[in-house]
Amino acid sequence: MAESAEQVYERVMSVADAEGRLPLPEIAGWDVFPWEVVDGVLRPKVLAPPAPEKPRNGEAGTVGCHACAVPDERVVWEDEHWQLIHLGGPSGLPVVLMLNTREHLDAGELSDDLASELGRITNRLVRIIEGLDGVGRCHVNRWGDGGRHFHLWFFGRTKGLATILGSYAVEWDEVLPPVPEDLWRDDLHTIATKLANWGGDARY
Repeated sequence: MAESAEQVYERVMSVADAEGRLPLPEIAGWDVFPWEVVDGVLRPKVLAPPAPEKPRNGEAGTVGCHACAVPDERVVWEDEHWQLIHLGGPSGLPVVLMLNTREHLDAGELSDDLASELGRITNRLVRIIEGLDGVGRCHVNRWGDGGRHFHLWFFGRTKGLATILGSYAVEWDEVLPPVPEDLWRDDLHTIATKLANWGGDARY
């Protein structure tokens, strides 16, 4: 049984400070984090001058590519072309998953057949994730600055917490304490078995 918004709120507040605030996540120290506090005021960072693009993970091929070497225990569902993986454990949002191509391809390199499969799997995953108790919406995101191997993110945001909306749900995932592991595993099992109704193998 999923947590209600009230249960999530109570769990979060139990680890907050006296003002009800959670600690800053690790991403606040990343170079690409766009904000900083100057003289007590939150301001955008100064834009760095142009520079060459840094190589991404997997840019040189499959050797050393994180997505080509996903441990079996992180695979939630798979078929001959795709792997749906989790990130190693629960995080702040109920569901955070990545859909990877099995072949070492970048976005824009998918065949028409693979692109069609991607659309169908994405539609099914959104429907499944949004059908979970405790999930208000499923956000789907594709970036590509960290890794060359195609991966699509699925974020199931918490239902009923008005502060967690839109693209900022991704940052809240880093801020909130992890959801209980038993609930997280139950959701992964539901997602895997429902997606396997259309083919592939449920691994959770």
